[in-house]
Amino acid sequence: MVEVICDTSFLINLATRRIKNIDNLDVEIGTISFVVPEVVKTELLKLQIIPEKKHDIEKTLDFIKNFKTIPLSGSFADKELLEFTKSKKSIIGTMDKKLKKQVKHVGGSILSFSNDKIVLES
Repeated sequence: MVEVICDTSFLINLATRRIKNIDNLDVEIGTISFVVPEVVKTELLKLQIIPEKKHDIEKTLDFIKNFKTIPLSGSFADKELLEFTKSKKSIIGTMDKKLKKQVKHVGGSILSFSNDKIVLES
């Protein structure tokens, strides 16, 4: 089982967009388990109070309610994900270009979206 540590933007996209290859990911990458750090859940709860984001955030929170949560906390999700990757060489699910570059620099891999498909970037 491959665990993908998800950031906020990745989860919102996963919950609110139609992903064309979601059913074939286990064939392409292996069995995937999406994991939500505590710091990302906290970020989502903070975003929920913004009226124009409320619907997407509620949909995302409902979507991830059965996902495994890891005790990764702090004040800034990207920083915590990067530190975690430095020690564990993880796969991070993100849309953030800056974070993608940093994760690759420390030896991690990226799961992202391209043309409504999930893609693995190494």
